[in-house]
Amino acid sequence: MKNMRKTSILIVDDHKLIRESWNFSLSASPEIGEVTECGDGQEAVVLAQKIRPDIVLMDINMEPMNGFDSLKLIRKFSPSSKIIAVSMHSQPEYAKKMFRLGAKGYITKTSTRDEMLAAIKEVMEGGTFICEEVKEALLDKLKSRETPGTVTINSLSRREMEIVQYLRSGHSSKEIGEILHISMKTVEVHRHNILKKLNLKNTISLINFMNSNAIDL
Repeated sequence: MKNMRKTSILIVDDHKLIRESWNFSLSASPEIGEVTECGDGQEAVVLAQKIRPDIVLMDINMEPMNGFDSLKLIRKFSPSSKIIAVSMHSQPEYAKKMFRLGAKGYITKTSTRDEMLAAIKEVMEGGTFICEEVKEALLDKLKSRETPGTVTINSLSRREMEIVQYLRSGHSSKEIGEILHISMKTVEVHRHNILKKLNLKNTISLINFMNSNAIDL
């Protein structure tokens, strides 16, 4: 770590063997300081508020409080703690949800020790981290959408993408025209062309398409 201060860790997982394995593996690293572990989300919130760990390694699927709910409370009561989700799921949707809630990293339970340490290092230095397995899943998902004959967002021009961005933010054609210094009629023509290119019926279906496919312009 840049400041050479050892990183304190809170491991949250409802499987004792997994907690002990992570604890043993991490404790062997010279960059890691105190490692605490617990078996459920509720206890994690209490511990995080008490010990204020640098990093929380958070399992998602736990009962009675899952990792999503625990994350929100830890961010409230120990805002300095940075949370890295550790899940059995490699689907990008899980990672996206955790990041939306404030997680700084996402790795899977098949990630290597080196990848876990890399995630901790990157997050401690102020960055975000996504493991290779999730990156590959995201890439495969994107590739599957771009098979021959399939229309994607890449078929839009730069101006059309700008207009989509403003529509997504709730702007009217008149407002978009004023922002982009073009006529409202020109905006309406672009809107028509956007829907035609993407084979969508209206603006609502366009916004739903953007959100469901996690497209950020």
